[in-house]
Amino acid sequence: MSEERTHERQNRFSGESIFLTKTEAQEHDKIFYYEYLATLEDKKVGVDGYSKLWDKVRKGIDYFRKNNAEAYMVLLD
Repeated sequence: MSEERTHERQNRFSGESIFLTKTEAQEHDKIFYYEYLATLEDKKVGVDGYSKLWDKVRKGIDYFRKNNAEAYMVLLD
């Protein structure tokens, strides 16, 4: 049985929202958690894109491209 889409997430720029499964919501939240940490690390070093955490951000984005293209378009594109 598949998970229900009961976890709402909103695009921080457009305000558009979509409901996700619990697993998708966790993946979404990890993307922004790692983005925050990577940005802090980049600022500390003084080089954009320096942090290896950007790989985790890209992995999360790829998850949505592969598993829920609609959510990717609403939340991450």
